[in-house]
Amino acid sequence: MGVKILSVLGSTGSVGTQTLDIIAENQNGYQLRALVGGRNVALLAAQAKQFRPELTVIAEESLLGALRLALAGTGLACAAGRAAVLEAAAMPVDWTMSAITGVIGLEPTLAAVKHGGTIAFANKEALVSAGDVFLRAVAEAKATLLPVDSEHNAIMQAMADGNAKSIDKIILTASGGPFRNHGFEDMRGITPEAALRHPVWSMGAKISIDSATMMNKGLEVIEAARLFGLTSEKIEVLVHPQSVIHGMVCYADGSVLAQLGSPDMRIPIAHTLAWPQRIATAAPRLDLAAVMKLEFSAPDEIRFPALRLARAALEAGAGAPTVLNAANEIAVAAFLERKIGFLDIAGIVEQVLQQLGAPPVPDLEAVLALDAAARTAANGLATARAA
Repeated sequence: MGVKILSVLGSTGSVGTQTLDIIAENQNGYQLRALVGGRNVALLAAQAKQFRPELTVIAEESLLGALRLALAGTGLACAAGRAAVLEAAAMPVDWTMSAITGVIGLEPTLAAVKHGGTIAFANKEALVSAGDVFLRAVAEAKATLLPVDSEHNAIMQAMADGNAKSIDKIILTASGGPFRNHGFEDMRGITPEAALRHPVWSMGAKISIDSATMMNKGLEVIEAARLFGLTSEKIEVLVHPQSVIHGMVCYADGSVLAQLGSPDMRIPIAHTLAWPQRIATAAPRLDLAAVMKLEFSAPDEIRFPALRLARAALEAGAGAPTVLNAANEIAVAAFLERKIGFLDIAGIVEQVLQQLGAPPVPDLEAVLALDAAARTAANGLATARAA
């Protein structure tokens, strides 16, 4: 296997930094062409000095001067702003990590798709907010999609024999987050600090809150439907606190294939990085004797309505998932800023879905326009609740 040319979009986030850790452990096989970070100048500059990409981009345009100063004397090219992010994403490479969180990662991911390489994506919004548009672009470019989310990566591995037509259903597991045993009323006073303390996974702020509300699992149901061509009724969710089994595929003959591993994102990242081969990681090895027991239960959609809302959006189709995702991003941000309560997150999402419904989204412009409308509506509701 020759040297694989890579780009990492979202290099300063949780998935991006872990991706670079794995690349650093396997330096002979990989070469970075582009790095794109968000606002962390010091970390992005350190990454650029270590991996020496052809282009280093910081998304926040006002930070270009700081990045240039940090890279002074290195001979490394750098740029900033939206246009530069898209330029970096469009550079032809063998493999791109798409890990820019939120709908702002949609256009860079589409830019990466167009050169027809392999796209390892942790940006679920590409499939949730713009599913049909995104999949059409993938097909036209003959690009390869590899899911980085641990659950979808697990399903991909369990479907390795290619017998998709023989699938009865798939099962996505959920840790249940930090409040899986809380009563509904107990969750009214939850603080951002408590919601950010995930009992199993180490993740960024947005995805940690989504895990606490179980919206993350709802978004993953939509993502799985798009990625594997399944209807809602063929996608089951089970709460599995140990987070050892990440996904299962149930086949027509009664067989159930499961992918197991320690709850460490380096495992699915490495799987996509080396695919169809495998490489070693420093992730802890699974010790089933130490785990001792594996528990499963059905999620409570009364205490965690986000999962119900996501399924309803998937079944409504058209632009409903776009509305769901945008409203959720605004509501989560408002909660983290202490403008609304924990239970208000799902309440705002439901209200925006009722207001905007499921209008058609035939192209990227329509997706972005509906996304903006949903954000405006959610902001209005968050402001009203904060008053």
